Amino acid sequence: MKKSTADTLLAICLVLIVVSLRLLPHPANFAPVAAAAIFGGALLPRRYALLVPLGAMMISDLIIGLHPLVPVTWSVFGLIALASNRWLKNGNIAKGALLTLSGSIFFFVVTNFAVWLTSGMYAHTWSGLARCYTLALPFFRNTLLGDAVYTAALFSIYALATALSVRALNAYRISRV
Repeated sequence: MKKSTADTLLAICLVLIVVSLRLLPHPANFAPVAAAAIFGGALLPRRYALLVPLGAMMISDLIIGLHPLVPVTWSVFGLIALASNRWLKNGNIAKGALLTLSGSIFFFVVTNFAVWLTSGMYAHTWSGLARCYTLALPFFRNTLLGDAVYTAALFSIYALATALSVRALNAYRISRV
């Protein structure tokens, strides 16, 4: 299979997985979107790395429902994918873990700042901003756990599938000799 075909299939599978998991019942913010952005960014060409999280968000948000912060959340996931595409091309587990943690924090900081700024739920003061972040902490826990679990699962499944396919290919080659 050509690399571009494999990249396309991987991107489509990731989008389908993310959409499916977002539509199933799950704890708030325990979702695979950032993990798909990190995984896709590390393994796919930049174009597909961006299409995976954005395509998954567009499809699932159209089903779940749009909200005023759609541009913010989609932008954050796009930036996470770009960061992964840049820093994880020759990455290792430590870099992946650091990017996952950084992505979770980035999502928390940016989206909650946007909530504070636009929702009208909090006073536009330092104490209002602090209250916004404080009340969002339970969601951050779920974001961090979801990002860690899904990122580890995606990379682990990919490594296992790659190892099994190499093993199967070698067994095929030996059997033909």
